[in-house]
Amino acid sequence: MAVTVPDSELGKPEKPQRARRAWRPWLLRLVAAAASGFVFYLSFAPRSLWWLAPIAFAGLGLVLRGRRVWGGLGYGFTFGLGLYIPLLTWLQDFLGPEVGVTPWIALSAALALYIGIGTALGTFAARLPGGPVWMAMLVIATETPRAWWPFGGFPWGRVAFSQPEGAFVPLASVGGAPLVGFAVVLTGFCLATVIPRLRRRAWRPLVLPAAGVILPVVAGLALWPTIDTAAQNGSLTVATVQGNAPDIGLELENESATVEANHLAQNQRLAQEIAAGQVPKPDLVVWPETAVTTVGEDPAVDEAVDSIGVPALVGTLDHSGTQPRNTVYVWNPGTGPAESYSKRQLVPFGEYVPARSIASLVTPFVDQTKDIQAGTTPSVMNVAGTRVTAPICYEIAYDYIAREGVDDGAQLIVLPTNNAWYGHSEMSYQQLAMARLRAVEHSRAVVVSATSGVSAIVQPDGTITASTSEFTAASLVGRVPLRQATTLSDRLGAWTEYTLVGVALATAVAGMVQSARTRRARAKDTRATVAE
Repeated sequence: MAVTVPDSELGKPEKPQRARRAWRPWLLRLVAAAASGFVFYLSFAPRSLWWLAPIAFAGLGLVLRGRRVWGGLGYGFTFGLGLYIPLLTWLQDFLGPEVGVTPWIALSAALALYIGIGTALGTFAARLPGGPVWMAMLVIATETPRAWWPFGGFPWGRVAFSQPEGAFVPLASVGGAPLVGFAVVLTGFCLATVIPRLRRRAWRPLVLPAAGVILPVVAGLALWPTIDTAAQNGSLTVATVQGNAPDIGLELENESATVEANHLAQNQRLAQEIAAGQVPKPDLVVWPETAVTTVGEDPAVDEAVDSIGVPALVGTLDHSGTQPRNTVYVWNPGTGPAESYSKRQLVPFGEYVPARSIASLVTPFVDQTKDIQAGTTPSVMNVAGTRVTAPICYEIAYDYIAREGVDDGAQLIVLPTNNAWYGHSEMSYQQLAMARLRAVEHSRAVVVSATSGVSAIVQPDGTITASTSEFTAASLVGRVPLRQATTLSDRLGAWTEYTLVGVALATAVAGMVQSARTRRARAKDTRATVAE
């Protein structure tokens, strides 16, 4: 049977089948990168799916196999978007619909770009022997500048913060958050190397990448027996005061009187429960961040502390200076405020506004705010006969705040926080996961006191012995061990992080040099062939 070809098609070269389908692998890789990022998001609290994190990085590793620098940048960036867009949805609870999605998406994209840079550099390091090791280092290395720049950085969503429990968290006692994160990513990238070799039944070159999958997990599990929770210098009965707050996002700024009244009322209920013998009398009471507004003194708080008769740590927005300060006071019965710590790591666009003229284009409330003054001294205070470090809210995401306090003799970590700004979101649970990691990292109990939840008592192995719900008025009373031993992570300090960053950059440079040499060699061979 004859086939008639339309005149319009005559003379046109037929497109090869492969060319017509060339876009498909690219699109599949892009979808796989985004899906892997979303799987990584699912490993974060409030879910207890820590084991999804290495699986997510295995997916990213498979996508990156054989990619060049621009592919590494694009797929890594897409992976980051798959993580940060759902992880940071609580920003919308904070800003409200009238501000729009621009800040949320812009921040997610900025954080995703850091991952993209790490994977782009990783395409050079992947060409070296032990490629998955160097690639994992580069991904984790990007968390260091992300905690510095811009505007003081934003460490939220670090790999280690997905691991408040499970096989990897004991590594925090050795190398802190950087080592935990490196172990997770290394496991995933090595798994991405193992899978294709298993499909090809390439058994001999399977040994080293298989070791990279197994050893981090085995090392973490082997360290579990070394995580000590016993009291070394006695113990302390600690109570938290969670007074609750209206769930109104940014409008909470105008409800400080309501927040203070709520906490005074909850403190009174706690005092009545103690007097009735329903709960044991604490040695220390902890109020949340900015639970009250003071000028360094407050008769109502004096009365509240006196009603229980033990020292309290009271979170205040202190207006006693030229600028307000986010401060935690040691408040003693009978004598009032004593030592204090003012928050040093302020939240950009929340507690202070950098580049106000630019910020006002996307955040119309900027002109109505006043910058909070940052503190200058380490977070350590003497209260209830012990030394306590009290990183405030957002500061728990930064390694140096709690570490400095422990180095200065703190035997207990207290985390006063105000998460009422963020509605019924995952933010409070994400922050609690950080506190659990810090407990293992420093071998200290952590007492979380939140304005509207989640308050919790965390043991030195990261386990939660008591916690509250969100947007309820409640108190916790529990016994915590006081510990003075320092972990290897404390003794190494930031050197673990800086060493990892240094080695990562060195391997990226080595990979670039090797790549340049390979290109020159190929060009030389091409010229020789043409000459023949």
